[in-house]
Amino acid sequence: MPRMMTTGEPERSEVLLAFGAVLKRLRVLRELTQQEFADRVRFSPATVSSIEQGRRMPPEDFIGRSEAVLEARGVLEAFVPYLSRRRGMPNWYQEWAAMERSALGVYTYESRLLPGILQTPAYIRALLRAVPPTPRQEVIEERVESRLARQELLSTKRDPPTTYGFVIEQSVLDRGFGGVSVAQEQLTHLLDVIRDNWNVSVQIIPRYQPEHAGLDGPVHLMEAADHRWHAYTEGQLSGALISDPEPVSRLKQRYAKLSAQALSESDSKRLIEEMRDAT
Repeated sequence: MPRMMTTGEPERSEVLLAFGAVLKRLRVLRELTQQEFADRVRFSPATVSSIEQGRRMPPEDFIGRSEAVLEARGVLEAFVPYLSRRRGMPNWYQEWAAMERSALGVYTYESRLLPGILQTPAYIRALLRAVPPTPRQEVIEERVESRLARQELLSTKRDPPTTYGFVIEQSVLDRGFGGVSVAQEQLTHLLDVIRDNWNVSVQIIPRYQPEHAGLDGPVHLMEAADHRWHAYTEGQLSGALISDPEPVSRLKQRYAKLSAQALSESDSKRLIEEMRDAT
């Protein structure tokens, strides 16, 4: 059965708080200011501050660099297995995010906005500022960094690389979210992702489509490393991770139908180019 959890209030992560406290203690013992430490690990002072306060997830390269700079002898790396639960993410999405790191395939149909893993920083900021209540600027920047870090999952350098399939409504691209410059940059980035990642498929459903299998909203599917399929649904105030084979099968059928109803990959790329050039 789907597991439901409201998404309105972020969870508190004791692991992140503990990691931040240990990091700060090691930094102080080395007699480094936040600015000095930030310079050595090549992250911004704001990022260091957020991590020390347990407000954000430390990127993998941050942990490795911190180990070297602070000569931590594995103390920080010992946290890695316990850092998959992210503050600000509901339980069901934390499970999804953990599985995605080793997933065989991830497939998304979107009718509202571009999937987060395809978004540019400017597009992300425009989205977060558009929906009330607007987060603090510091929170916005943390979420931007988090989404950008997730984009590393698209890389073909992973072994094996995850297959990503996206079926997106043309109306999403028409919307021009954030204004002309943001929209043009986003379309260019989408084309770059298609060009640079052979494991990524993007198909567009044109404005006029008499037959449409996606009238019930977005679809999010994943084939996990163990070959089991999962899905999630998300509303304005709640979401659910679905592992029951019967509803997941229905969503797989709908995604397959949507992919058949969409433009081919080459025609979709051509349409995106035309829209970018006309912006």
